[in-house]
Formats: sequence, structure tokens, C-alpha cells
Amino acid sequence: MAAPVRILAFGDSLTAGWGLPAGQSFAEQLEKALRAEGLDVTVINAGVSGDTTAGGRARLDWALGDRPDVAIVELGANDGLRGLDPKQVYANLDAILTRLRAEKVRIVLAGMLVPPNFGRAYADSFRAVFSRLAAEHPVVFYPFFLDGVATDPTLNQGDGLHPNAKGVEEIVRRILPYVKKALP
Repeated sequence: MAAPVRILAFGDSLTAGWGLPAGQSFAEQLEKALRAEGLDVTVINAGVSGDTTAGGRARLDWALGDRPDVAIVELGANDGLRGLDPKQVYANLDAILTRLRAEKVRIVLAGMLVPPNFGRAYADSFRAVFSRLAAEHPVVFYPFFLDGVATDPTLNQGDGLHPNAKGVEEIVRRILPYVKKALP
């Protein structure tokens, strides 16, 4: 019998499930949704709250120890909230994607948008990082991880930044077809 497909959910607090009860994180809800469709998968939660793209890059070797078949890369929100240079965000994500490809890991790249508080030029430059990476790497590209959730207060926790369990359910519903495309 073949081993389950190992999916690495590699991200920040949005992946980790910050503020959510046990069983409600993105990784846990995604695994449940994929299994409900009859797919033999294990989703590994490699989300670290507060992580930036630089932090993700620094811990990638550790995450690869789980020997994933597929990686969902969800990083950048904290870079954007801190106003970090999009060129550095690009360099970090480019290095992560390059390394994953070298390890023959299939990739879903989840894009991120930033709030307008740093100005339109910054927001546009930040958004362009993800579309550029998607054009340069063989990835399945999901343009905005929080699509349909980010601006809906009923789908977010009180801080307005982190999705509640219902919000995570909506993220999973929307990203599911993209993850399925990346499966071997």
C-alpha cells in the first residue's frame, strides 16, 4: 500500500492556526477536506506565527525533514505588515521555491496582499512579487491566500487579521482546487 501524499503547509500564523481551537487550523481543515474527497493525504502544519519570508527561508531545511511531496508556501503577510522591502521578500521566496524544486517538491504558491497603509506604490510592488515568482517557477499559483475572507469581519477573529474557524473553512474551500492540481 502506498504511503499517503505528504503536504507541507509552510507558512506563518495564517497556516499555524493562531487563536483557533485544536482541529481548526488551515492544515487540519485542509487535510479533512482532501480526505473527504477520498484522497490519501497527510497535511503537515509547518506554520510559525510571526514568521517572515526570511524566517521561512531560515527554517526550510528543518521543514524538508518531513520529506513532503507537495508544499503550500504561504509567507509574506508579516513582511507586508512591517513594510519590508519587496525585493527582499522576492529574494527569500525565490530561494524557498528554488530549494523546493531542487528537492522535487510540487508547489502551491499562495500570494498575499497588504493593507493600503504603506501607500499604493508599496502595495502594487508587494503584490507583483507573487505574480513574478509564479511566472518564473513551475508552481500552482493561488493569487491571494485570504481571498473572500480578509475584509469580512464575520470570517475573522477580533484582531481583524487572523481568520476564525469559519474563515479558515472558506480559505480551504477556495484553495482546494489549486492544491488538488499540485497533487502527484
